[in-house]
Amino acid sequence: MAIRRAKQKQQVIEKLMSVAPPGETFIASVHCETGPSPWLNSLFDEVPFLGLIVALTRKFYFVTLTNTSVVINSANRFTNRPGDVVFSFPRNAFPVTRVKRATVWSSMHVQLPSSTKPTRLNIHRYWRNEFDQLLAVVPASVEGSPAAAIAPAPEAAQA
Repeated sequence: MAIRRAKQKQQVIEKLMSVAPPGETFIASVHCETGPSPWLNSLFDEVPFLGLIVALTRKFYFVTLTNTSVVINSANRFTNRPGDVVFSFPRNAFPVTRVKRATVWSSMHVQLPSSTKPTRLNIHRYWRNEFDQLLAVVPASVEGSPAAAIAPAPEAAQA
């Protein structure tokens, strides 16, 4: 079981190298989990059954940024080993609808083709540097993205 971030990223790259086209460069890889905020886990300590249900509904993914695309592959719940590629998007068309960068648990909502509404992906502070690299390619139109914060405001129409 890989615990260190560098080893997890190495495993993801090794897994993706088998399906990546020649010349693909891997820039950043971020581990994330679906579901409600992980802060809610502490609320379920008094009701363990409810906490177990929430824990079992979570899915774990690695989101990897390459020079041409953003690839999402599954991660094992217990060992964090990367699994098969689940989704792949062109780099300039990554369907992020909302980004919240927080102190410990950041989140982003991604419109996955398999769901009707955006899926919340929670990213721990441990992956902050890689998450920032990923956010650098998020379209400026996404509310809460760093690109939106530095984009120039539209000028008011002159009458």
